[in-house]
Amino acid sequence: MSDITIIKTDNPGTLPDENSLGFGNYFTDHLFEMDYNPQDGWHNPRIVPYHEFSVSPANTTLHYGQGIFEGMKAFRTVDDRVVLFRPLEYLNRLNRSADVLCIPRVDVDLVHKALLKLIEIEKNWVPAKQGTSLYIRPFIFATDPYLGLRVAENYKMAIILSPVGAYYAAGFNPVKIRVEDKYVRAVPGGLGEAKTLGNYAASLRAAVDAKKVGYAQTLWLDGIERKYIEEVGAMNIFFKINGEIITPALTGSILGGITRKTVLEIAKEWGFKATERRISIDEVFEAHAKGQLEEVFGTGTAAVISPVGELSWKGEKLIINDNKTGEFAQKLYDYVTGLQYGEVEDKFNWVETVTKA
Repeated sequence: MSDITIIKTDNPGTLPDENSLGFGNYFTDHLFEMDYNPQDGWHNPRIVPYHEFSVSPANTTLHYGQGIFEGMKAFRTVDDRVVLFRPLEYLNRLNRSADVLCIPRVDVDLVHKALLKLIEIEKNWVPAKQGTSLYIRPFIFATDPYLGLRVAENYKMAIILSPVGAYYAAGFNPVKIRVEDKYVRAVPGGLGEAKTLGNYAASLRAAVDAKKVGYAQTLWLDGIERKYIEEVGAMNIFFKINGEIITPALTGSILGGITRKTVLEIAKEWGFKATERRISIDEVFEAHAKGQLEEVFGTGTAAVISPVGELSWKGEKLIINDNKTGEFAQKLYDYVTGLQYGEVEDKFNWVETVTKA
């Protein structure tokens, strides 16, 4: 594959107010892109000024959804370095999603190199305020102009960047989650384990219904027995019961979150019993009734750690830890964000420096 071509904009923008970034509202000056066809494979990697894509009305992704994406972050540390958190984990997961969607795998080393260069070029877009970051969105979509249902032959990969604030309006405060008992998002053997378009489209209707009655997100149950907990719309879920940290096992219908993996590794390092297994919604409510449910929290790249203060299921409301952030969730949040902002020693070698102060 050829070297990465770099074409810089003649009209660079400026970082918006760090106090009002929101999430996904602003985009940097440049993007990375490359193309795939059967003759050349992945080719023409380039960093170019941010621009719109032109696609055929018959584009197969528009009709059949053969697309995947990722989400990771760059941070500005307290000593003014720009760093990435576990970037290779995310890029390898992109290839796992590609396998599920019959999309050609990318060269992770090349994309990693391109990402580092893109972040270096856009370093001034990385905000410095605590709680902010530069969100990184790699994605791949089919580009065939064809209405027949088949695996596409041509693809485009791109990486765009967006300076962001907190994912939830509540910030790091307990959120209210409604357990979904009507709709189904995914089943084993389907697309649930891939970070793909259809998974998120399948979650929208339940999310809208939940927000109408005051809940921030939906907690999904399994699509077969409708009793085992899977994940929240935008994050994995954890329960602290009698001192044990429990999260649903990866059975093929939920996403293997990188923050989920991070929390499991940290919990074990701290000496907690951290378990991946099937856990039913009945077990959670029973644990609460016995006074054994100590904390519930979500994990994800966007929110990092999100404490849950209330669960609602079939009209019954369960208040967790008096609707206060739990000690373990707080400790996790402080530790992970401390790693990301350079305030905590990186014993795990998870942080990669892009630019030095």
